Amino acid sequence: MLSDTTILVALGGNALAPSAALGTVTEQFAQTRAAMDLIMPFIRQGYRLAITHGNGPQVGDELLRVELAADRVPPLPLGLCVAATQGTMGYMIEQSLQNALLDEDIHRDVVSLITQVLVDEHDPALERPDKFIGERYSRDKARQFADRYGWRIAEQEAGVWRRVVPSPRPVRINNARSIKHLVGMGSIVIASGGGGIPAYVMANGHFEGVDAVIDKDLAAAILGADIGAQEMYILTDVPEVYLDFRTDHQRPLRRMTVAEAQAHLDAGQFPTGSMGPKMEAAIQFIRQGGRKVVLTNTESIAKALVGESGTSVYD
Repeated sequence: MLSDTTILVALGGNALAPSAALGTVTEQFAQTRAAMDLIMPFIRQGYRLAITHGNGPQVGDELLRVELAADRVPPLPLGLCVAATQGTMGYMIEQSLQNALLDEDIHRDVVSLITQVLVDEHDPALERPDKFIGERYSRDKARQFADRYGWRIAEQEAGVWRRVVPSPRPVRINNARSIKHLVGMGSIVIASGGGGIPAYVMANGHFEGVDAVIDKDLAAAILGADIGAQEMYILTDVPEVYLDFRTDHQRPLRRMTVAEAQAHLDAGQFPTGSMGPKMEAAIQFIRQGGRKVVLTNTESIAKALVGESGTSVYD
C-alpha cells in the first residue's frame, strides 16, 4: 500500500562509480545494483519516491571520450554530455531497481526522465566560471584545447590545468508537474540527474542550453519542493555530518534545526567543495516546505530511516 509521504533521494555520482574501481560499465552496474538494494527500505515501506543522482565521474568520462575523438567527429557541448549521462545512468538505475522490485514481487513502475533545469540567464555565476571539470592537463595541452574549442581554463594546483565552467543556481525544474504526477501515481521517477541539463528561457519563450553545470544537491532541493516531497535523503560518503571534520576535535551531529545548520554553514564548518552545498540544499528544502532532510551514506539508510544513523535537519 502506498504511503502518503513522498521522499526524494539524492544519490552521489560516486555511489554508482566507486573511486576504488576503474569505472567500467560492469563495475558501474554492479555498484548501481548494490545501491538500489540499499534504498529498497524506502520502497518496502510504500513511500512515494523520486530519485536524483550526481554524475561527476561519469560526465568526466563522457568529456574525455569527446576530447579523444575530437579529430574524427564534431565535439559535443557540455549540455549534451550531461544529457547523455542522464540517459545512461537513468537506464542503469531503472533496470537495477526494476530487477530488485521483481525479486521482492513489488509491482511499481520505474521511469527515467531526461530533465532540463532552468537557470537565470543573468546569473552572475555565468560570467565567473570556477567549476573544474574533465581531465587534468599540462598548461600547454590545456591551452591547445582552449584555443581549439574556446574553453576557459585555470590552474587547479601547481602544474595541473583543467577546464572551468560556470555553475549557476537552479531556478526551476522543467516538467516538474509531470514528475509530480508520476510520483503521485506510485511510479518511482529518476529525474534531474547530474543537477539537470542547464537551460534558460529566452525573451520569445524558447529554451536555450548553456555550457555550465548545476550543483545536483541544490537542484534536488528544488525538485523536492516542486513535487511536494515531505522528506529528502542526501546520500554522501559519510554516515553523518561532523563539526570540525577531519580534525582532532571532530564530532558528529545527529540533529540540527535549520537555524543551527545555517549558523554552522556561516561559520565555515561546511566547505564549499564538500558538505557546503548539501547543507545549503537541506536548508532550502526545509524553508520551501519540507519537513525533514537526512544526510547519510547508502550503507546507513536502513538505520537512518528509524533514526539510528544519519544527521537530520528540521525546521
